[in-house]
Amino acid sequence: MADNLFDNDENIENINIEDSIKASYLDYSMSVIIGRALPDARDGLKPVHRRILYAMNELNLSSRAPYKKSARIVGDTIGKYHPHGDNAVYDALVRMAQPFSMRIPLIDGQGNFGSVDGDNPAAMRYTEARMTTLSEELLRDIDKDTVDFVPNYDDS
Repeated sequence: MADNLFDNDENIENINIEDSIKASYLDYSMSVIIGRALPDARDGLKPVHRRILYAMNELNLSSRAPYKKSARIVGDTIGKYHPHGDNAVYDALVRMAQPFSMRIPLIDGQGNFGSVDGDNPAAMRYTEARMTTLSEELLRDIDKDTVDFVPNYDDS
């Protein structure tokens, strides 16, 4: 056995660290932009929007159901499907409820969801939401294997 781990050069590849970091950063940046930052051309939604709507569907929050606290929707979304900050998820939920942000809102919000003048929405504990008929239509055939599901962040 060699005294030094680096005596045997057969498995060591010399690389330029600057080129390696540049390539790694570019690959990561592109995956973030494509995977999260840009809406999908098929439905115009980002992953966070899909996860919120799916969580609402699982909570049976149809357009005819009673409103449920936004904090509950955000909690279910981050707990089961989207392991990021609650503010990011709530901001996405709020935007989907604002008629001045979306051509056709996907969420029917009750309470202060902000204004076109830039007023902030109320805290999630004070607002309630449910799906609109359009979001129900988006999710209508979800149980018919129309979407290829992949494991979530904790494989549950």
